[in-house]
Amino acid sequence: MTVIAYIGIGSNIGDRTANCRKAIELLSEAGRVVSVSSLYYTEPVGRHEQDDFINAVAAIETDRSPGELLKLCQSIEDRLGRKRGIRWGPRTADLDILLYGDLVVGQPELVIPHPQMALRKFVLAPLAEIAPDVMHPLVCRTVSQLYRELKDPHTVIKCRQETKTS
Repeated sequence: MTVIAYIGIGSNIGDRTANCRKAIELLSEAGRVVSVSSLYYTEPVGRHEQDDFINAVAAIETDRSPGELLKLCQSIEDRLGRKRGIRWGPRTADLDILLYGDLVVGQPELVIPHPQMALRKFVLAPLAEIAPDVMHPLVCRTVSQLYRELKDPHTVIKCRQETKTS
């Protein structure tokens, strides 16, 4: 059985745009990439003493389990040179499972929907671009409703160059 999963993608080290595009390309290992948002310049959240991010969201049609998808996302981060250590610190690649169909998962290593997604403009802006009517399974509000109601003051600006969609 296949499901549509939404993956948040970010980078703030090196060629941020190339890192995001490569992550999107590598996500095809999980299944068919059905849509990709624009790229967005975003302020860092949590730890401000670092460079701004480039963020995007990709929708993939996958038959991988949530755990398998998480392992693939972590593998992609590693292949793109991510060094783990500082929480919310700089990174070449950051991939987060935002939504996996309407599934709710609450495990120590994996929480779906992503616990902070409804509070973060850098997640909701690109997600609303490609999936405005998708429902958050816990708060029972669409992505576009969450984005309109958001009080996040961080700057999120659409990049001039567009990403490719499948």
